Amino acid sequence: MDKKLFLKDVFICSLGAYGGPEAHYAVFSDQMVHKKKYLSDEELLDFMALCSVLPGPTSTQTIVSIGYKVGGPGLALLTMLVWALPVIIVMIFLSFFIFSIQNKISDKNFLEYIGPMAVGFIVVAAYRISKKVLHNKLTLILWILSAVITYFIRTPWIYPTVLVLGGWISTRYKKETSRLEKIKMKPPWIYMFVFWGIGMGTWILVQASSHKLLILFEQFYRYGYLVFGGGQVVIPVMYSELVEVYKYISHQDFLTGYGLVQGLPGPMFSFSAYAGSMASQNTSMVYQILGGLISSIGIFLPGLLLIYFVYPIWDTLKKSRLLQNSLQGFRAVSGGLIVASAIIMLEKSGLSSMNLLVMTVTAVGLYTRKIPSPLFVVASLILGFYI
Repeated sequence: MDKKLFLKDVFICSLGAYGGPEAHYAVFSDQMVHKKKYLSDEELLDFMALCSVLPGPTSTQTIVSIGYKVGGPGLALLTMLVWALPVIIVMIFLSFFIFSIQNKISDKNFLEYIGPMAVGFIVVAAYRISKKVLHNKLTLILWILSAVITYFIRTPWIYPTVLVLGGWISTRYKKETSRLEKIKMKPPWIYMFVFWGIGMGTWILVQASSHKLLILFEQFYRYGYLVFGGGQVVIPVMYSELVEVYKYISHQDFLTGYGLVQGLPGPMFSFSAYAGSMASQNTSMVYQILGGLISSIGIFLPGLLLIYFVYPIWDTLKKSRLLQNSLQGFRAVSGGLIVASAIIMLEKSGLSSMNLLVMTVTAVGLYTRKIPSPLFVVASLILGFYI
């Protein structure tokens, strides 16, 4: 395996990753599964299901899991850096020019067709994945129910709930009553010790120190392991602490940064770079840059450590007949979640004829031709700028 080529594909994914976790999964499906065949649709769905029940940035953990599968823990770390570091650097850079761009951020016409473009990715992923997971009447029922439930109930806890229920129902349907077979496992406990050690250690240090950078690391590390559902969920938590409680950032600066991150590809957790940098302003340039970097490390680190701990266990447990039976339900539910997300995102983008055209052209182009994902992004931005 050429690791440089793999990391290049990760970078291509990061350039096309607009629209939140569901759209990110669609980009992974297009680039990592169907274009480069690093894994199968079923394996991608398994990673999606696994990361959906873990706290942290779900799409980041998913692509890190792909990196772990392809090249082990070392490549997993490089995968996260290539995936997240570019947008982190951009967000820190933008924090220095926030006052000059605040008046311009409200004009987002150039982003108008990014949403429909992202829906096109999701539509193709939903179609491809659904063909793979719909094997019988049970999987069809789980697929439909998960799509309907997550369409009407849009809270973060619903996703891990329906995934677990889908796996349990699939196991019961196959009348699998045996317990997990005796499988020799050697959990890498060191990562769990580091995970909790950093969390508890930094909390204790913060009680005895008022150093801004230490406080920021502790806060963002806590966001990284307490939040389920990805960036859309962590933003309100950040706002509550950073704006209302500690007053590190003004309301307007926070909203401006949120607008900026919506217009950039990559993980939503990259907002931490902007927030940490803004919280460290009115000091030196180096200190402000450190604030952004330390906050980013803090929020991404727990998710990385959890993948390092969970992946080897997951890889071993998949040999169990009980888990193999439950995976059929996990995959059917995951397919339904993607269908629901496509409908929701299309509604949010608007059902205008132009939006439907952009979505259709993107979907057809992805399905019939091997076009790099970033080209669709560039075309959508140009279209929004001129129209």
